[in-house]
Amino acid sequence: MMTQGGRGPMISVLAVVGVGLIGGSVARALREAGQVGRVLGVGRNAQTLAEAQSLGLIDKAATPEQAAAQADVILLATPVSSIAPMLAKMRPHLRADTVVTDAGSTKCEVVQAAREALGERVAQFVPGHPIAGAERSGPSAADAALYHDRTVILTPMPENAPADVERVRALWQGCGARVIDMDADAHDRVLGSVSHMPHLLSAAYMAQVAQAKDAELRLAIAGSGFRDFTRIAAGSPEMWRDIFLSNRDALQSELAAVRDVLDQFESAMMQGDGQALEALLAQAADARRNWRKE
Repeated sequence: MMTQGGRGPMISVLAVVGVGLIGGSVARALREAGQVGRVLGVGRNAQTLAEAQSLGLIDKAATPEQAAAQADVILLATPVSSIAPMLAKMRPHLRADTVVTDAGSTKCEVVQAAREALGERVAQFVPGHPIAGAERSGPSAADAALYHDRTVILTPMPENAPADVERVRALWQGCGARVIDMDADAHDRVLGSVSHMPHLLSAAYMAQVAQAKDAELRLAIAGSGFRDFTRIAAGSPEMWRDIFLSNRDALQSELAAVRDVLDQFESAMMQGDGQALEALLAQAADARRNWRKE
């Protein structure tokens, strides 16, 4: 139950499925803000849940069925492929007034999975995606400030009650985030470009270096540019595997566009066309310098 005006925490019982960086940071942020009563942790690994409890992120571990029966709000902070099986487990035990949301990085496939898993109860699921993260993982990575001034995107479905959407919006605002609404298709197309593609390019480049015969030498002398560009390649392989597969249509279009630009660079270099090469570099430099320029 959510209350207002200082009459208690915003969420009496929160269940977090996946108490790593994303889910654990939500729990920690709401705890520090006094916006949650009890937190139940759900996960595959008993040791991870025990660690989350020892760190104060959760009050106790729970099964999916227990979480569905007890929680007012449930956050699914797991790889995208895990969402449908989790919802299917929870459905028979889900209270009528419980709101379920997710933190998945793709939305069209998640919405379809929720429809199939929840059936006529799909209205209780409000899709969401926090645009925040780090290369760290596990409960120890949880950071109460992770969502401060960061964007969270909700992609409400026609079935969602406006009040339930506002409950999820309030959860993320309680973590310090800015919350906006988008269409699921638009979300996946745009995030494919500015979120998923950077990770794919970073991971592909890191793999190319690691596979080189002189990889040890390259890594020994790599500097800050290498460090900055490859930082996100250290993210969770399981999570990013699911993101790339779930949003493969949008990523395929983005890959074609990236290849086209790479061809432009290669052509300019092979032809010794310094003017064309400088123009491409200037376009990129100007766009980056003007990004979020105050």
